[in-house]
Amino acid sequence: MVSCFHRSRGFCTALVVLSVLYFVSLLYWFHSSGSINIYGTRLEPGMLMGIESNHEIDLLTFPLAWNHLSFPSNPPQKLLKIALFVKKWPDMHHAGGLERHALTLHLALAKRGHELHIFTTSSSSNYSFPRYPFKNLHFHISKPTVAGYLDQALVWRQFQDQNTTQSPFDVVHTESVSLMHTRAKNVPNLAVSWHGIAYESIHSDIIQELLHAPDENQTNLLMARGIKVVEEIKFFQRYSHHVATSDHVGDILKRIYMIPDNRVHVILNGVDEDVFKPDYETGQNFLSNLGIPVSKSLIIGMAGRLVKDKGHPLMFEALKQIFNENSTFKETVAVLVAGDGPWSARYKDLGPNLFVLGPLQTGQLARFYNAIDIFVNPTLRAQGLDHTLLEAVLSGKPLMATKLASITGSVITRSEYGYIFSPTVDSLKKVLYEVWKDGKGVLEKKGRVVRERGLKLFTATKMADAYERLFLCISNGEKKQDYCKY
Repeated sequence: MVSCFHRSRGFCTALVVLSVLYFVSLLYWFHSSGSINIYGTRLEPGMLMGIESNHEIDLLTFPLAWNHLSFPSNPPQKLLKIALFVKKWPDMHHAGGLERHALTLHLALAKRGHELHIFTTSSSSNYSFPRYPFKNLHFHISKPTVAGYLDQALVWRQFQDQNTTQSPFDVVHTESVSLMHTRAKNVPNLAVSWHGIAYESIHSDIIQELLHAPDENQTNLLMARGIKVVEEIKFFQRYSHHVATSDHVGDILKRIYMIPDNRVHVILNGVDEDVFKPDYETGQNFLSNLGIPVSKSLIIGMAGRLVKDKGHPLMFEALKQIFNENSTFKETVAVLVAGDGPWSARYKDLGPNLFVLGPLQTGQLARFYNAIDIFVNPTLRAQGLDHTLLEAVLSGKPLMATKLASITGSVITRSEYGYIFSPTVDSLKKVLYEVWKDGKGVLEKKGRVVRERGLKLFTATKMADAYERLFLCISNGEKKQDYCKY
């Protein structure tokens, strides 16, 4: 605490405030569950008591992730007309988590027969949207603003044309603030999916502040973030229904943002289970093509944007120190890095056991996961639920990730599913050594356990089932209440 005051009074104040909020959060979890597991979240045994009983459940007040429930996967009797607002529709080569979520979810809904109208931007006149075999999938494209966002006045006119001149929309979905609250405030059948909120980012800001070199200037991110949290608490109320993509964010929206329980629904992200699945042979071929011998005792994998806030400076330093102090580790371990960014060249400097693969297409990415023994996500950003973690889970690989609330609250909830570390070089090194010591046998066992759980929670089918049921529940129509019960 003494070193804190050498930084600045503002930083210390923010740190103390967050510590108090965290303590209150722990008390809340303990009071609501009666027990806490090693990661500070509710224990899973017994948490779903009553779901399989004959008691009717009101879905709008269901406190857990809807992924725990089983909804029919067949198209329902009622097909919906759905409006989607998303800042950018992804191409197959460059897509962030929000865009990948939009792609996976709404293609699944179109496949089930729902009519989808997607209001999005085109970055250039030369860009052509991918073709999909669905006549019920319609794109309404507009030029982005200078800042790269949807032109709200223009897309609202496009929406109104579809909503008034033809049959009205049954439900409206916006990925984050693609549809601004000024337009969304009068739409009762609207749901917004949050892939990251300001309050969740405070943890990331503290990490970044603590990792600054002593001679670096303070960024004052914490003060600015606090103001943004207050702004979000005010305008979030204008959205009718909120979908949290992690258990942790669902709790924050209810408790910190003070949104009524019946307007907050937790639906965990899901990825395509037909693409990401165990395939030993393709994994071995992937390694063979890279020239990696089977004698390697451990294959570590990382994927995503190779930038600072994804934790790559931390991972780089941890590997560098381990390679310098332990020649056996250096000789027996291979590290595969999929993605691009400024840290790709620096990883190459660590020697021939680092394989920087660049960005991979979906099929290549699936083979990448099958080639590794463990997937590492050193992210410093406490934002949403990272798709790479879920892709690795469905591929049958254990995880190693930063101790962030969304990760420990929804994905690595037990030690059987993987390993967690604090965002420091020492903590990361300790866990890397632990994984190396455990070896392939232990990792394969963890991989089988984590995939079994992943198939129950993190598939695209489970996600689409849950969103479809939510959309049916909040849609226009006389019988919608029938869909709000389970």
